[in-house]
Amino acid sequence: MDQHAQRHGARAARSHGTVETEHGATAATRSLEKSPRTAGTMGMKERARHIPATVSLPVITALAFGCFIIFRTHTAGIKGGPAMLYGLSGAVVSGALGLIVVHFQSTLITETRAAAYGTLFGCSMGWVYSLGGEAILKSCAFGFTMGAVMFVAALYVFRTHRTREPHGLHRPHEHPHHRRGERSHRLPVATH
Repeated sequence: MDQHAQRHGARAARSHGTVETEHGATAATRSLEKSPRTAGTMGMKERARHIPATVSLPVITALAFGCFIIFRTHTAGIKGGPAMLYGLSGAVVSGALGLIVVHFQSTLITETRAAAYGTLFGCSMGWVYSLGGEAILKSCAFGFTMGAVMFVAALYVFRTHRTREPHGLHRPHEHPHHRRGERSHRLPVATH
């Protein structure tokens, strides 16, 4: 039994004579038991589980944004290939910018992070609004309004979910221990 366990990367328990798995000892036996079709399907599911949300959410959002661009340009009168090209280019650019914002969000303070999300959303919505044939000034005003709404929404989410923030609580303040009659002569300390 010890030879069998060592051959498959497991360790035999001496007290009860059972085999403990160690370092993926059952992975080889599991893959032999499944049919090739099931193993391929399970491999895709396993790979999908290992994609972090910081990658999957911007990609899914970019794909949805690309579909929205196709819809918007199609309703504006652009048909077929050019509408698909607008959608593809918008999805690629917004996805890349979204991945950059998500990647660097842990280094940003709360207000800057909310401004980054608001800017990305506002510019994207203003550009899509202009694809419908609207005037530049009207598209800029629409994009600015949508960016401001996103800034306020992101700021609200980031400040109310303080435990999820990379920097912990927003602007933690230390309360100095004062004795009666004593004043603290310390200068204010920056919290960010």
